[in-house]
Amino acid sequence: MTLPAGHPAIPRRRIGVLLINLGTPDAPDAGAVKRYLAEFLSDRRVVEIAPILWQPILRGIILNTRPKKSAHAYGLVWREDGSPLAAITRAQAIALQGAFGPNVMVDWAMRYGNPAIGAKLAAMKQAGCERILLAPLYPQYCAATTATANDKAFAALAGMRWQPAVRTLPPYHDDPAYIAALKAAVEASLATLEFEPQAIVASFHGMPQRTLELGDPYHCHCRKTARLLGDALGRELIVAFQSRFGRAKWLEPATDRTLEALPGKGVTRVAIVAPGFSADCLETLEELNIRGRESFLAAGGTDFAYLPCLNDRPVGMEMLRTLLQRELEGWNLPA
Repeated sequence: MTLPAGHPAIPRRRIGVLLINLGTPDAPDAGAVKRYLAEFLSDRRVVEIAPILWQPILRGIILNTRPKKSAHAYGLVWREDGSPLAAITRAQAIALQGAFGPNVMVDWAMRYGNPAIGAKLAAMKQAGCERILLAPLYPQYCAATTATANDKAFAALAGMRWQPAVRTLPPYHDDPAYIAALKAAVEASLATLEFEPQAIVASFHGMPQRTLELGDPYHCHCRKTARLLGDALGRELIVAFQSRFGRAKWLEPATDRTLEALPGKGVTRVAIVAPGFSADCLETLEELNIRGRESFLAAGGTDFAYLPCLNDRPVGMEMLRTLLQRELEGWNLPA
């Protein structure tokens, strides 16, 4: 078709897949961490306290004390190519390019920090994406993760005059492809160890107990993932929840206390896996592999192993291809 004179160029029609993860500071320094935490902890999905009560605490105390400590932790795990979470999510997007045909582009974004969801959606629309699959990479649904990622995308779409059609990736906590990938990854990691773990701990990110009472399915999703993975491995897993914050009651048992108690029960050789994380990050590499290891050994443990997340390993990428292809079905662009 010949366009009229002066008509703007029309990009080739495409479908977009946007991988979304939590977020990360731009650098492992106090200033960058402060900016990141200010955005993260101001999200009403994350901290469900009235802003009039919460913001003075956040601005007056937390953002003046926590960034320096968190920056040190980030510095322990920071890579040459940046934050582990950002680097791995980028690698996942690159690995999926071309996986769904020439008319499907894959990109990535972070809910907090950069690259921002709104900017990536605008770039996809500019590149000709008429249909976009939003893919929050959280196996277990939680309002503070999956829902807020979708919220941010929907807010960006609300500012578009010509919106693309949109789908969202549902939680996949019990999907056979996900459980099979976890099983394969855990078994491969266990095969490299020089000791036989007496127990395997499945550590999930914690949430306030109140979220469960309000109807959030996250706790149930975590428990089901652990049960199915344990069944697949042929051994029961110890379920625990990490990353407590503040004084409110959180989901239990706590990972740190669980690790500290195991040697007293005769369990001195342990492996720990984090099935709620699609990519290794501060919470796995520093909180589990460094601090968790230290507390377990200090309590009398003799052998500790952290088993990496699926990340961009072939087994994990094949699982993501399977899930995303399923959600893209029926989205063949007309000629």
